[in-house]
Amino acid sequence: MSQFTDVTITREANIYFDGKVTSRSVHFADGSHKTLGIMLPGDYEFGTEAKELMEILAGDLEVQLPGEGWKKVAAGESFEVPANSSFKLKIYAVTDYCCSYF
Repeated sequence: MSQFTDVTITREANIYFDGKVTSRSVHFADGSHKTLGIMLPGDYEFGTEAKELMEILAGDLEVQLPGEGWKKVAAGESFEVPANSSFKLKIYAVTDYCCSYF
């Protein structure tokens, strides 16, 4: 899906790692939400509360999920992160992403 309809967007950005990772929250009528964001090159670690689906729209990166080794992720691919865990990212080129929460 390249377009969302009937949504509310939070005006203020979510800003992490001194502005190297930013996103905007998108809220749907059914109560679900996603974030749309950009990550600049760097190494990052994120914690989760809910299960997440990270869809990579553009970019060049590797992900390390809990208990796994590093895995290359390309534009058009996605990965899931369990709830109440953490994951690491190595971003090699500006990366555009959509994160869904469950």
